[in-house]
Amino acid sequence: MTKSREPFISLLLYHLFKWSIVNPTLQVYLRGRTYGAENVPQQGPIVVVSNHASDFDPPILSCCVGRPVAYMAKEELFNIPILGQAIQAYGAYPVSRGAADRSAIRSALQYLENGWATGVFLEGTRTPDGRITDPKLGAALIAAKAKAPLLPVSLWGTHKIFKQGSAIPLPVPITVRIGEVIAAPSSTNRDELQAVTQQCATAIKALHDLGR
Repeated sequence: MTKSREPFISLLLYHLFKWSIVNPTLQVYLRGRTYGAENVPQQGPIVVVSNHASDFDPPILSCCVGRPVAYMAKEELFNIPILGQAIQAYGAYPVSRGAADRSAIRSALQYLENGWATGVFLEGTRTPDGRITDPKLGAALIAAKAKAPLLPVSLWGTHKIFKQGSAIPLPVPITVRIGEVIAAPSSTNRDELQAVTQQCATAIKALHDLGR
């Protein structure tokens, strides 16, 4: 069962981690650029959807969106010393991969109720080049249940941060593009969830194709 959080403590830890580690790394080391920040609603529930190619994606995306974003993360990561505590402080919550994890969906909805945005990678896992080929319905389902709009975001260049066989992140240029809000599905009907999911995938692809 997912533990409830005290929102103030979560937000404090989130901002400490963001401003001491994530933001300097993104702006200086990775030469990050962000476009479309004006598209982010500053209040109310929002489901952030994006492509996914690197373990760096959650903190980078959350930093660029400009408001706290809670993420599903594979449950194995929470058993890794230091990393587990760090990602939990930054708003991550565990999900069982390969299964319909109802507790993870409940956690996402709880974060939305507490004023956070919630983030979902549309593919459900990393892809080698950051492109979406098989979008999943989870983000649209959460949006429908929470009656929250979706915010499509493209992460460009993050697949190059780690070179195979290397444990040191490379100082590659990263670009984040934030698209326009997409209305939530009006129901959990599968056809409607698929239509909204495809709309998100199309928007992310168009942003990603703009490159650096």
